[in-house]
Amino acid sequence: MAGKVKSITYPKLSLNILSRDDVFKIHEATLEVIETVGVKFPSARALDIWQAHGAAVDRTSMLVKVPRRVIESALGLAPPAYTLAALDPARDLPLDGQHVYLGTDGCGVQVIDIQSGERRRSCWQDVADIARAADYLDEIAFHWVPVSAQDRPAPTRGLHELLAIWKNSTKHVQTESIYSELEARGAVEMASTLAGGRRALRERPLLSIMECTVSPLAQDPGSLEAALVGAEAGLPVGFMSMCSCASTGPATLAGNLVVANAEVLSALALIELAFPGAPVFYAAAQTTMDLRNGAYTGGGPEDFLFGAATNVLADFYHVPLSMGSFATGAKEPDWQAGIENSLSTFMASVAGSDMLLGAGLLNGSLIWSYEQLIMDCEIFGLVAKMMEGIVVDKENLAIDAIREVGPGQSFLMHDHTLRHMRRLWTGSLMDRRPYSEWESKKDGARTWALARARHILETHHPAPLDPRLEIELSRIIEE
Repeated sequence: MAGKVKSITYPKLSLNILSRDDVFKIHEATLEVIETVGVKFPSARALDIWQAHGAAVDRTSMLVKVPRRVIESALGLAPPAYTLAALDPARDLPLDGQHVYLGTDGCGVQVIDIQSGERRRSCWQDVADIARAADYLDEIAFHWVPVSAQDRPAPTRGLHELLAIWKNSTKHVQTESIYSELEARGAVEMASTLAGGRRALRERPLLSIMECTVSPLAQDPGSLEAALVGAEAGLPVGFMSMCSCASTGPATLAGNLVVANAEVLSALALIELAFPGAPVFYAAAQTTMDLRNGAYTGGGPEDFLFGAATNVLADFYHVPLSMGSFATGAKEPDWQAGIENSLSTFMASVAGSDMLLGAGLLNGSLIWSYEQLIMDCEIFGLVAKMMEGIVVDKENLAIDAIREVGPGQSFLMHDHTLRHMRRLWTGSLMDRRPYSEWESKKDGARTWALARARHILETHHPAPLDPRLEIELSRIIEE
């Protein structure tokens, strides 16, 4: 049965991906780019804010060049820690630098049907069903809108997706599907209704908003407006760069980090100038272009390095990080998916990222797979156990138990074993059966993952929303 969410608690393992000197050089290069090259802000409201704070604003090109002191001063206003609230307070997520939480990803446009196995367009019911599955799985701590509700009107699609999740889960929702001022106002009103009013929402933000930048060195107009609306209501707001080496960013990793950093920092600084002290977060999913065909790779050594390096930068600026991690480029749950998702998750986790994204998606976040969701939860559980490291104290050194058992005997029935054995990791998908048993059945992880996902959807039905609340949320969407 579904219970409290799991997280990775820090730190026992660590990774030195960038030295202090490296971080300072990236920071200095970023400030130079923002001040001398500039970032495009195609929003009259954003340009007004920048101009009021001493930035050089070109209204024709919408290019903004910001003095370094303005950026650094604005970032200093951001709170280093806060809590992502859930409908169920037991599922609240403190972003305190001591945990790593796993979420789904978005926003896919296709689903591998859990019954037929056929690939098809995603719809509203898929959002609802995936929310139920994610609500059940302890490894999933929060939701992204996983797939697009393509059977709902485009102007309000993001709001329909939020309703689908809130009807089927009590975990926190972080949406990447709200990118217009109108939808953002609707989302704030819906969240306020659930929280019990605007003041209650500010105290317990049930919703956070992630927006994408437009690489290289530009912002999206609708995303800017939506982020400003969310921040004004007290919702945590983040900006994600998906800068790609050799296409939307320099071919070098350090250069890619500079471009992405400039995009994210300039957007976060804008939010802080508009609403000092607003909760914000850094978000990133940098990658490389496949030089053979120009495709988004969605997994590779550069992606893994970016995952770790971006967390070091977020820590340098004292803001939480929402990091693209899973979302393999593989087309099905295969060895490629296992390698990419394991390494990306380990690298991001060992560096201390606050929020990991991507569970359940294939083909670079385009195709939803229930099999992959279950497999990704297994990967997260394995990494979480590794991150505990090795505890060395009197109890764990076990000298008394070793003395009592002695040479040539078994520890199986000793009290010390009974106290500690359940802390040993036991996966549900790893095949450790005798070869003869496997040979007679020829099943395995994919078969078991699919069966478990089907069981969850057949049996897990969270308590429904109060009918009056559901009616009110639907009314907000229609208006």
